[in-house]
This record gives sequence, structure tokens and C-alpha cells, in this order.
Amino acid sequence: MKTRKSSIAQKLMVMGASVALGASLFTASLASAEKNERYDKKPSFEFGLIADIQYCDCDTQGVRFYRNSIEKLQAATAELNRHDLAFTIQTGDLIDRNVDSFNTILPYFNQIQGKRYHTLGNHDFPVTTDEVADILDMPNQYYDFAKKGYRFVVLDTNDRSLYAHKQGSAQYQQSEQMYNQLMATGAANAQTWNGGVGPEQLDWLKKVLEESKKKHEKVIVIGHHPVYPANEHNAWNDTEIVKVLERAGNVVAYFNGHNHEGNFAEKNGITYLNFRGMLDTADTSAFSVIEAYKDRLEIDGFGREPDRTIWIHQDQENKGKHRDSEHAYNDQVKKARN
Repeated sequence: MKTRKSSIAQKLMVMGASVALGASLFTASLASAEKNERYDKKPSFEFGLIADIQYCDCDTQGVRFYRNSIEKLQAATAELNRHDLAFTIQTGDLIDRNVDSFNTILPYFNQIQGKRYHTLGNHDFPVTTDEVADILDMPNQYYDFAKKGYRFVVLDTNDRSLYAHKQGSAQYQQSEQMYNQLMATGAANAQTWNGGVGPEQLDWLKKVLEESKKKHEKVIVIGHHPVYPANEHNAWNDTEIVKVLERAGNVVAYFNGHNHEGNFAEKNGITYLNFRGMLDTADTSAFSVIEAYKDRLEIDGFGREPDRTIWIHQDQENKGKHRDSEHAYNDQVKKARN
């Protein structure tokens, strides 16, 4: 027979267990609500991105199916137009060669609804920089624009190159000097199909980053050539560019093309993402729809481009709070000319 004392003790145990269970359920419910609030909210906006369309009325070379870029771009356009995109940007190499290629591929690209932006790539120069910028109706060879708390900075990584300027011009001579200095070091990216960012553009970049920081904007920088991790496809002055991005404190990502195999790395709070080229393979495309949230970028990749989530550090100014994390894949030296 149970005593009154033991009965009371059992009741207290049951009550305690119930309270603990209730607290646990409340905590779990609260955590679930917080998670839903964080992860299930709608993006501020979304945009499209395509790398290395590289159209040419040319015969196939290896994995490069130049004529197929029209059909791939048409399919990508159909998908992109299903989304309410703030804009679409291509990261350079709209064509492979021949100025007439612009006349063929541009009408297809212009079927993408909404605002459209261009980046200059190394294959886009059958004519000079100013002429290409006019053909593509660009405001300048490098420029920036804002969208709902984000600042997009589009670089010209062909600013110093041996293909974008007339031989004998001041720009060509400055480019030749930069290339020769890099060649003397034996650097893997000392390639004639790469280029760099000149001092005038670097000064402009610093000023844009300073102004965007005052406005508390998150910055996404877009260029054609990669800048990190080390790779033979990188811009000539990749290290210098990375230093400028890191010092700013509000750059969340650097997006590029050029290396058709793609690449990925994280360093000091900045994600470096090399998107895969649409050109490669006979029938598999590559493009992305990117959702921009306050705390992350959700990349919905199509074809050869994988899905990704890029988390944004909330306090990028305080570098001490962040682990200097580096991760890369596909960063082996690629021998194919891009």
C-alpha cells in the first residue's frame, strides 16, 4: 500500500516531468518558428546569371559546341522568363570571335525579360574596348548599380591586356609591362588570354566600396576573370584585387566566369564563385537564378551549375570574429584555353 508521502512524491515527479516536457516543446516550437522566420521568408529580389555563352558560327572544338549556344540560350531564356527577375547579367565572353557574332547572339540575349547587364570577357574583343562597350550598350567598361541593400560592382578585368587595345597605344604598353613583370615571376596566370585591372579602375573600385559601406550595402563584385584561389585563369593582378575587396569589409561575394570548369572558395568572409560556362558540352547548359536575402544568397543552378547557399557574415568589419576559412574544389591548373 502506497503511503501519502510516496504518492505526493510521485505526483511531484509527474508534474516536474510535464513541466520539463512543456518547456522542451515550447523551446522546440520557438526554435522552429525562428528557423522558419529565418529560412522561409521571401527573398528581397532574384536575378539571373550566365557565364561564357561564347557564340560563334564555328565548328566544334573539343567540348566547345559554339553553334549550340543559341539553342542553350533560348532554353535558358525560357526558364529565366518564368521568374520575376530584377535583372540578368552575363559574366563575359558573349562571343568567341568575329564582330558579326554580336549581331547574331545579342537578339537572343535581349529576349530575356527585365534589365540586362554585360561584363567584358577576353573573347569579346575583335574590336577595341570602347567599340565593344558601344555594341553592348554598356554605360562604361566598368560600372556599378544598387538593388535593395545590395551594391553590384562590375569590373573590367581586361583593362590591362594584350587583346583589348591597339598595339602601340599607351594602354597596350602599360599592359605589356604588367604582363612582362608577371612572366618574370613564373606565375601560372601569366597568360596572354588573361588580363588585369589598371590603377585608375582600382581607385574607382575603392571609392565605390567606401561609399557603399557608408550606405550599409552588401557588395557583390562581378568580373570575367577569377581572382581567388590561385589558378592559371586568374586576372594578372589577382592578389591586389583581393586585398582591395578584403579591406572594404562589406564585400560578400566575387562572381566570375572564364574558367569553364568552375571553381569555388571562401576566404576572410568573401565567397569566390567561378560559374561554369554555358558553351561546354553538346546539350547540357549552365546558368543560374540567384535569390538575394538579407543573410544569404541562394543559387539555383541549372544544367552543369550546382545549387549553393552563400551565407553572409553579419559583421564583416570585425575580421577577428571570423575564421580565415578556405575551401576550394576544381582548383587544379586547367590546360584548356579560356
